Amino acid sequence: MMIDQIPENLLKLIKDGESSTVEFKTAKKNLPDSLFETVCSMLNRNGGHIFLGVQDDGEIIGVYKDYVKNMKKDFANLCNNSEKISPTVHLEIKEYMYGEKEILYIYVYESSDVHKTANGIFDRNEDGDFEITRNTSLISQLYIRKSSTYIENKIYPFATIDDLRKDLIDKARNMTVNRVANHPWAEMNDLDMLRSASLYEKNLQTGEEGINLAGLLLFGKDDVIASALSYYKTDAILKVDNVDRYDDRDDIRTNLIESYERLINFVKKHLNEKFYMDGNQRINIRDVIARELCVNLLIHREYANPIPARLIITKESIMTENANRPRNIGYIDLNNYSPYPKNPKIANFFKEIGLAEELGSGIKTITKYNKIYSGGVPSFKDDEIFTVTVPLTEKVTDIVLDAIEEMDELKIKLFDYIKNSNGVSRQEINDYMYPLFDTTDENELNNKTRYIINFLRERNLIHNKGTKNKPKWILKK
Repeated sequence: MMIDQIPENLLKLIKDGESSTVEFKTAKKNLPDSLFETVCSMLNRNGGHIFLGVQDDGEIIGVYKDYVKNMKKDFANLCNNSEKISPTVHLEIKEYMYGEKEILYIYVYESSDVHKTANGIFDRNEDGDFEITRNTSLISQLYIRKSSTYIENKIYPFATIDDLRKDLIDKARNMTVNRVANHPWAEMNDLDMLRSASLYEKNLQTGEEGINLAGLLLFGKDDVIASALSYYKTDAILKVDNVDRYDDRDDIRTNLIESYERLINFVKKHLNEKFYMDGNQRINIRDVIARELCVNLLIHREYANPIPARLIITKESIMTENANRPRNIGYIDLNNYSPYPKNPKIANFFKEIGLAEELGSGIKTITKYNKIYSGGVPSFKDDEIFTVTVPLTEKVTDIVLDAIEEMDELKIKLFDYIKNSNGVSRQEINDYMYPLFDTTDENELNNKTRYIINFLRERNLIHNKGTKNKPKWILKK
């Protein structure tokens, strides 16, 4: 696997040195003992960036490549170990190269929970991590700040497990177990599962205990959600012919899991499919873009704001609008962007059930695949209303091979060969392609040729004409 060189924005963080949001760890072949103290402190404060393989003075020394796999595995296991970090978290290690040196990078989000390690509760300032376990005043301030910042933390002490949909809890548990076979939720009862996901908790400052807003939004019955948030709804609107009003609409006022499904189905109903071979995997680009848009619309909404979330499809674009607490007003620069979760509990739960990925990956995924889907460049505007606009303009030609990222040189060569013929047999294709491959193994040659033929056929670029025994491949008009 090719490892990317470290991006300029991360390299700049290293050059600027350590701060309250940047930490360097030497870590040659093992995770540092202090790593989870730093993770804990950043979760409790403003989030941050951790670099493994960098000395305190900013010198990049790298980690031993032979140990990277085990370090990543250990980190993932410890993130799910409540004795190491509680509540548990969903964080990932990324590998980057700096010249010939490999470093590891961890982005830590600002959590809506107060986290603790086996060594206590840690907070962070410019001087690094500091323990506040026995400082009741600082802990109280920490809880006040978390509860005032994130409405998903609001506890409803009189809500009971009967106010939630048992079928949805079972569905989410199955989704999680299908993704991770030995996930601890498999053996937990419903209440323990909610506690593990930080959806049922106790506020140590007020003593309140119960299901929080995140839990109600994910699993609550419709009338219960309406009672907690009377203004809560998500609008899916189609404006193609009737632009003054709408051609189709779905007024969604249900839990987040089924809201996601209804939004996805609305997009599928009104936008065409397009398939793409990403390596050896055939994916539906429309569905990938729809998934990222719909997930981001639900998990990054400022639920304290009564303005409804909206997904709008027109002839020119698919757009989402979301109430927001902006950090930097204006359009997002993808080369200089640090994502942060609006609702960390909800975001983490969507990751656990397999509907969301790494924080911030949605913007990059939408940008990457929309180049192939419509050729347009999406925009992301951070304001009181967070707006994502994905252009749906059509390409000016039916086939523009050099504009499609997935068309590598070998695929283009075969396409041109077929295009310039009156029909070619499989044997003629083999004779033409075999000298172009860097192998002499006949089975491998056949498999590679078959793959490229299927690639072109699935995109309606070529089709088979002739008899069953003597097929000819020709350009599809």
